[in-house]
Amino acid sequence: MSDDKTAEAAPKKKGKGKMIVMLLVLVLAAGGGGAAFALGLFGGKKAGAAEVEGPKLVPKDEQKRGGEGDGKGGEGAAKGGTKPPSGSGGDKYASNYYALDKDFTSNLRDSVHYVQVGIAVSTPYDDSVIENVKTNEIAVRSAVLLALGDATEDEVFTSDGKQKLAARLTAAINATLKQKEGFGGISNVYFTNFVVQ
Repeated sequence: MSDDKTAEAAPKKKGKGKMIVMLLVLVLAAGGGGAAFALGLFGGKKAGAAEVEGPKLVPKDEQKRGGEGDGKGGEGAAKGGTKPPSGSGGDKYASNYYALDKDFTSNLRDSVHYVQVGIAVSTPYDDSVIENVKTNEIAVRSAVLLALGDATEDEVFTSDGKQKLAARLTAAINATLKQKEGFGGISNVYFTNFVVQ
């Protein structure tokens, strides 16, 4: 009979050990979940840290420029190492450019002609807007092709029409970026190539 009591006692101890280990795991998991919740609730920020709300405008005087001896021959090097005079006209904010790699080809609306264009975009904001364009390039390319498909012969054969088309492409890209990222930020579309056949 004593053998039966030891046989029963051993499994109970083993079961209690498993139970204790499982409780410890649950407590640690709950603690980790609580810590993650607290970080999410309080943002995990240091006291006094500024909150980032999206892309920031880049004033021209803060724009990264090539200087003397950087081997890039930037604007500072071209003028003998001097900074350009501030307030000398032009835009208040620096322009950040990005050329999309592949050209776009589309039929024109109600026409036998088609248009092939290369485009570049510019933004007065920091690199995050260009990164958004790169991240969402497939959606951006689709929006550009849809806008090009609505172009008429009048728009692609005149300078005024091309400017209107560039404005429409800017709006289409910004709408796509707003949908995907919550912020557009593209100020202009430039044609790097423009062929109508």
